[in-house]
Amino acid sequence: CERHGGPINLVGYCMGGNLALALAVRRPQSVRALALLATPWDFQAGHSAAQPFLAALAPGLETMIANLGILPVDVLQALFTGLNPALTGAKFRQFADMKKDGEHARQFVALEDWVNDGVPLAAEVARVCLLGWYGDANPSDGGWMVDGEKVDPAKLDLPVLLAIPENDRIVPVASAQALADAIPGAE
Repeated sequence: CERHGGPINLVGYCMGGNLALALAVRRPQSVRALALLATPWDFQAGHSAAQPFLAALAPGLETMIANLGILPVDVLQALFTGLNPALTGAKFRQFADMKKDGEHARQFVALEDWVNDGVPLAAEVARVCLLGWYGDANPSDGGWMVDGEKVDPAKLDLPVLLAIPENDRIVPVASAQALADAIPGAE
């Protein structure tokens, strides 16, 4: 904001959308407009089968986080794969049938490189975002707090655009739509 000379337009994708939302709610004077792409809000919507799986893994994940101080990106990717394990085999079988020097193969590799170029989550971020959001601090229920303040999208008084995915394995429509419904005047 200082470099720009005033409020900025802010864009967030997936979890980055949640973080952008929190910034806009907590520092409304800093954000002129907000765009949220594939941003989940109701973490139970569309993932009911994953809830018991994550609950069973939570103690082991907490031990790992406590010992390492992070949640490794490979563990996060494995959790995403667990949402639809058959998808990984199917996509690589499709890749095997592609012309290796063709545009589809190039796009496949570029997308896989991007998807797998994550960073580890710091311990507290992993606890809040993975264990909390999917556990007992579901943001749509008012359970997500940042520095003691509830992240309430209803407080936003700025232009907000949401891009809601139709076939996203990680962010189901209902999860992102819950955020759109919670923001007054969102487009």
